[in-house]
Amino acid sequence: MKKILALTMAAAMSLSLVACGNGGSGSKGNTSTANPPVVSGSQGGSSADASTPASVTTVEAGKLHMATNAAFPPYEMLADDGTFEGIDIEIASEIAKKLGLELVVDDQDFTAAITAAGNGQSDIVMAGLTVSEERKETLDFTDTYATGIQVVIVKEGSDVTMDNLGEKMIGTQKGTTGYQYASDTPENGGYGEDHVIGYDNGAIAVEALKGGQIDCVIIDNEPAKAYVAANEGLTLLEGNWVVEDYAIGIKKGNTQLLNAINDALKELIADGTVQDIVNKYIPAE
Repeated sequence: MKKILALTMAAAMSLSLVACGNGGSGSKGNTSTANPPVVSGSQGGSSADASTPASVTTVEAGKLHMATNAAFPPYEMLADDGTFEGIDIEIASEIAKKLGLELVVDDQDFTAAITAAGNGQSDIVMAGLTVSEERKETLDFTDTYATGIQVVIVKEGSDVTMDNLGEKMIGTQKGTTGYQYASDTPENGGYGEDHVIGYDNGAIAVEALKGGQIDCVIIDNEPAKAYVAANEGLTLLEGNWVVEDYAIGIKKGNTQLLNAINDALKELIADGTVQDIVNKYIPAE
């Protein structure tokens, strides 16, 4: 049974963006990686156009630490020169500028990124992050800034369909809503844990599909299209598996920072900055 969620953004926040649900990757329990944090100056400058609100406190004075998993194109990824780029990176950089802060990207495992924001090691988490009731236990969420769609990758000629996924072996990224939904019980619209394998990231899941260990991969639309384009013999099933909302996660109870980021985000949506960033990475077809 296909599990479809229709989570609608308010009209004022509506965007044409279609891709979602890193809703992410597996947990390794730390907030550091081999790649050192990169400030937003490499993403087009770190100059601020507003002073930091007096009531806002960040984990490092003068900086906004963003936890992410930079293996989720086109939202967050490594550029050829080793810096970070993507939709979430650029939106976060613009928010930081409005708050008079310098963006620092803390690249790590997806589940660890959520934990880092939840326990205050990072100020925010942006990683194609879907709002869910489970995540609301440790995070507060900003207004939605994008709609995400999850789809199914299969081998060309496969007999996998949206209707028989419960009979197949499914690969997902650990910690994502795709993993949560697919591994849930059939009574709740899932397929059961016995039918789902979680991988550290989407690329590993795709390799498992190519190698025959699984029958399909459930992942967000835009990364899925990139994987299919880069791997001959793969294709997407027609239709959407899940439709969700993306938002920015902040440590629960940090109301001052939440309100400040929401105010900045509303301005960036209203003046077209967010849509321009989206269009840069996902050109209209």
